[in-house]
Amino acid sequence: MKNVKSLVLSLLLFVPFLYACEEKTDVVESGTYQGVIDDVEAEETEIYVKTDDDKRLELYFNESTQLTQNGQPIQFDQLKEGDRVEVEVEKVGNRLEPVAVRLLQANE
Repeated sequence: MKNVKSLVLSLLLFVPFLYACEEKTDVVESGTYQGVIDDVEAEETEIYVKTDDDKRLELYFNESTQLTQNGQPIQFDQLKEGDRVEVEVEKVGNRLEPVAVRLLQANE
């Protein structure tokens, strides 16, 4: 019984640590923003963009998200951490929907 209490207490103390490790994201108004991709989650078709005004946007791509470079369509797997992008987002409640993502400069 003492071991169970210790385990439960340890778990309760560990949970806040996990939340503290998550990097905060921001919800901005609908519009167009420029910045750099700081994380790509390929399995989730998701990117995180650090904007020029120091916001961190979490963007889950959907079937209507337009992804282009120089006006031509590109595939999601071409996006890499460090790429410079311009994103057009629509604020829907407390989340952002990416309408368009334009790859401005690929990180070589």
